[in-house]
Amino acid sequence: MGDWSVAEMPSLDGDTVVVTGANSGLGFEGTKAFARKGATVVMACRSVDRGEDAAAEIRRSIADADLDVRQCDLASLSSVAGFTEGVRDEYGGVDILCNNAGVMAIPRQETEDGFETQLGVNHLGHFALTARLWPALRASDGEARVVTQSSGAHEMGEMDFSDLMSERSYGRWAAYGRSKLANLLFAYELQDRIDDNGVDDVRSVACHPGYADTNLQFRGPQEMGSNVRLAGMKVANALLGQSAKQGALPMLYAATADGIIGGEYVGPDGLLGMRGAPEFQQSNEASRDEDDAAELWSVSEELTGVEFDVSA
Repeated sequence: MGDWSVAEMPSLDGDTVVVTGANSGLGFEGTKAFARKGATVVMACRSVDRGEDAAAEIRRSIADADLDVRQCDLASLSSVAGFTEGVRDEYGGVDILCNNAGVMAIPRQETEDGFETQLGVNHLGHFALTARLWPALRASDGEARVVTQSSGAHEMGEMDFSDLMSERSYGRWAAYGRSKLANLLFAYELQDRIDDNGVDDVRSVACHPGYADTNLQFRGPQEMGSNVRLAGMKVANALLGQSAKQGALPMLYAATADGIIGGEYVGPDGLLGMRGAPEFQQSNEASRDEDDAAELWSVSEELTGVEFDVSA
């Protein structure tokens, strides 16, 4: 891939792209890049006000940016359902879906539907979103892509289906790792089901940003009320983190580059995968566990109440 950059992205004129968490960090930078290439970008944001502020900022540098800010709270299955219904009614087809939004290392909380929040937002919300947008992805004029954002933290995750919601034992980093492992299991299982059902118009690709300097790192310390941890995270971001613009490159490459094969995993090519240009990488053995992937899919359907039939 060399030093691939956004300049090498193809024209996206006429394409519809959905980005979750589009108002900040990686989602904001991804939205800006998609818009610059001519796509209509549906900005799926928990806060419409923050989404509109982000859209206004993008339009100051890209005057003709085609942006559609819509409310989508991944911690609420009813919000996800309302969002996807609106997108299907308005656009019909979706060409790229970036499952990007997430929360990291927060104190234990539960979503509106009673899920542990990190698993609920990072995985279950995106599972329901992808399933409900599946008819629109199949309706794309070309080959649609589902890009799911994971993290190197998947390596500290473990799929304990006997305590999936971490009710008996909760560690904020362990729960984050589990949610990021779930992202990969989902992305790979989706591609396996695409292949098994002879679906040739959608590809599922996973990615991770390395260590990117975004607001994601600050929510945990803020919700813990720890100024010391917050200050430490700010120092770590300044010393170790690459920019959000650079961190968004693996997602943009996975979404738009030619020759992408479903089931790939894209991350930065630098030291320990923390920074650099996009390259294909290998995730850990647990992320390729076919039994865990199948069980997670079944459990996700049961928990969300959303049947995801890839052949439909």
